[in-house]
Amino acid sequence: MTGRARKERYERGVVVAAYGRPPGPLAAWLRPARMDQLAADAAEAAKRRAYQTHPDVVALRVEQVRTQVDRLCWAGITLGLGFTMTNVQAFAAAGSAAWSLPWLAAWLLDPTVSLVLLAILRAEQITSRYQVCTGPWVRRAKWLTLGATYVMNTWASYVAGSLSGIVLHSVPPLVVFVAAEAVTDLRDKLTEAVTAAFMTASAVNTPPSVHQPNPRRPKPTSAGGRRRKLFGDYLAEARAAWSPGVVITPAWVRSVTDCARGLSPKLAATLLSEVERSDANTATTDNDASAATPESEA
Repeated sequence: MTGRARKERYERGVVVAAYGRPPGPLAAWLRPARMDQLAADAAEAAKRRAYQTHPDVVALRVEQVRTQVDRLCWAGITLGLGFTMTNVQAFAAAGSAAWSLPWLAAWLLDPTVSLVLLAILRAEQITSRYQVCTGPWVRRAKWLTLGATYVMNTWASYVAGSLSGIVLHSVPPLVVFVAAEAVTDLRDKLTEAVTAAFMTASAVNTPPSVHQPNPRRPKPTSAGGRRRKLFGDYLAEARAAWSPGVVITPAWVRSVTDCARGLSPKLAATLLSEVERSDANTATTDNDASAATPESEA
């Protein structure tokens, strides 16, 4: 068959199949190939989805987002605290001459408050990652430092009665306050996202019990796999430990066999009866022997 004839046959089979007529041999041959392609595409999609929903991949993506959130929040908080530094210095200087000692010392007030706030936020960054709850003094210290920064930053505007100044100098401290509260909650939720992804993946990847039934395990005879000691075992230990002259009491039985307190009286009574029976048999044997000796002499 030439190439032109093969092409005409192919087009005839496609046209016949397109108009709803029974497909030709070529169309019937093409259908399994299409199904194989779809199956391969589905397998590839499932493989990609399995990798995308893998807990390690999700954790990596969450860590990348966490890093971006931390950097942006730290940048905003640092810029906001830097903006408030000049107003806090002017509040602390209180009209002192420039470059005088009080004027220079006033520059230390804002870093003192800001460094404490940054230390608290840095510690919360670690505790929120591992979902460790902090005490009430942590939040109080954070609110105190933010409140002190807000008051010192807007005091001059309140005294002057400048509404625009109050709004202008209120925005940075409030943004820092909201960011400090929001970033902690965001870190906690990101950690919960990693945990939820791990739990979901574990539930999805767990094989059903129908396909892999659990094998029956033999029931253990006792704790630790050792055989349970019976009454005869305790009695044999007590019998082996007894010697003539030893007073048989429940306390002595417990000391040599390590049995329970409720079982020791019964063991002591049984062993005592055996000893008495053995002594009686021994005495009877001795009497019979002594009685037989005179008769033999006679």
